[in-house]
Amino acid sequence: MIVQSLKGIGASAGIAIAKAYRLEEPVLQVEKGSVENIAAEIQRFTAAINQSKSELEQIKEHAFKELGEDKAAIFTAHLLVLSDPELINPIKDKITTEKVNAEFSLQEVANMFIGMFESMDNEYMKERAADIRDVTKRVMSHLLGVKIPNPSMISEEVIIIAEDLTPSDTAQLNRQYVKGFTTDIGGRTSHSAIMARSLEIPAVVGTKTVTTDIENGVLVILDGLTGIVIVDPSADMVKEYEETKAAYEAKKAEWAKLLNEPTVSKDGQQVELVANIGTPEDVKGVLENGGEGVGLYRTEFLYMGRTQLPTEDEQFDAYKTVLERMEGKPVVVRTLDIGGDKELPYLNLPKEMNPFLGFRAIRLCLEEQDIFRTQLRALLRASTFGNLKIMFPMIATLGEFRQAKAILMEEKAKLQAEGVVVSETIEIGIMVEIPSTAVMADQFAKEVDFFSIGTNDLIQYTMAADRMNERVSYLYQPYNPAILRLVKMVIDAAHKEGKWAGMCGEMAGDEVAIPILLGLGLDEFSMSASSILQARSQILKLSKAEMNAVIEQLLNMDTAEEVERFIKEMFCS
Repeated sequence: MIVQSLKGIGASAGIAIAKAYRLEEPVLQVEKGSVENIAAEIQRFTAAINQSKSELEQIKEHAFKELGEDKAAIFTAHLLVLSDPELINPIKDKITTEKVNAEFSLQEVANMFIGMFESMDNEYMKERAADIRDVTKRVMSHLLGVKIPNPSMISEEVIIIAEDLTPSDTAQLNRQYVKGFTTDIGGRTSHSAIMARSLEIPAVVGTKTVTTDIENGVLVILDGLTGIVIVDPSADMVKEYEETKAAYEAKKAEWAKLLNEPTVSKDGQQVELVANIGTPEDVKGVLENGGEGVGLYRTEFLYMGRTQLPTEDEQFDAYKTVLERMEGKPVVVRTLDIGGDKELPYLNLPKEMNPFLGFRAIRLCLEEQDIFRTQLRALLRASTFGNLKIMFPMIATLGEFRQAKAILMEEKAKLQAEGVVVSETIEIGIMVEIPSTAVMADQFAKEVDFFSIGTNDLIQYTMAADRMNERVSYLYQPYNPAILRLVKMVIDAAHKEGKWAGMCGEMAGDEVAIPILLGLGLDEFSMSASSILQARSQILKLSKAEMNAVIEQLLNMDTAEEVERFIKEMFCS
């Protein structure tokens, strides 16, 4: 028998074995129609909005009980969408001026917003498109009188098969019965993937064909560790995966014991395992996973999904909340990193041929100083509430760093003159993500307090390969000796000046990279919160001295494949 196997993205770790349950989306067929009684049509539309709000309030309450406040916040955002005049008023205007039915007006306006967000080359903004699609689909179902599926009614053990899962679908999943899910589309950063990790159920997304290849009721093995979905497996396969599942659950139980333990290598060398976050709500996950601090707070999420810049007070509240919740543990805040794949429509910046190499991050902040100074004032005001470190992104020259630091010092002096107390122990560092900065790290190290290596961009810039381009994705090589040599230059330069070096790119939480980085002397590893306990377990079994002894050998290898093979054979379980 030929067993079919589908490959996707492992979005939530774990293994599930159960029957397939196809979550069929309703057909919401919209036809354009003319209306005579405009007031009645707007009333019908308003009623559908109110009915949707009522349902979302119930889903939000369920999410709060099952998933916690931070995940329930998604539905607060959905409720705000349904109250947003920028979405609602154009729909009413279309009904009024064109005398067309509410369904058609809703579809036209919603598709315009969805298209706008989806065209942005940024995962976060694409998720805003998913939010609008989810919310407007609910309103449309009420206008058309079509019932939408309710996953909370599932009453047997299943693996859900769907084109995609909306946040409201995922929030209604009952983990007693839903053992995992797999979708045609999506990525690790989609709402459904994040919620799957919160529910601690396995998920494989982005398979492209799972809805066409899997029939309702067929037995499925879902491997969220490798991103594999096996359709109609043999008895031997089921037995093998049951053993793998048991072994993984035993590992998780062992990792959980390390929650409050320090991160110390087998030969007694201590490092810090910290987390990357995007919002104050993410702090809960950091603490629940034993994070020793925040290594990267991506502040751009404060600026996204809105129609105007956040005020100084709004920013102050967010930074203060994170610092207080971390209770004295270090928090590295990256100043605004907009541009490249992250756009703010309300800034009306000109389109660029190559935005990743263009007017972005610190370059934008040094020119648009009002935006930069507002953020710096908010950070400085919040600094007394915890252990704040400020990091400038995309620094290419010493001149940029000096100018950014000078602006920070100016704002500090102004605040102090106003009688505002500012911490005197704020460390000021830079992200190392440009090869020229890595090469000049010895000079930077004399002036910065720390480095944090942003490998996601450092790799694409060094290899001249856009990491968003699937055709050159083979060149995204974190283990390439060229990358390792640059990382070594940065760490060595920091240590020579008595400074510390961290890493906040995906590489920091990579099982193959961790032994190499330990051997290179990396002081701080910043990763997804859910990766921390596994990384701690791995480091406890590694000897820094043993790893350091093979570093020169690795740096002189010819290819990334050779490095990966060597590490897997010698140091990975």
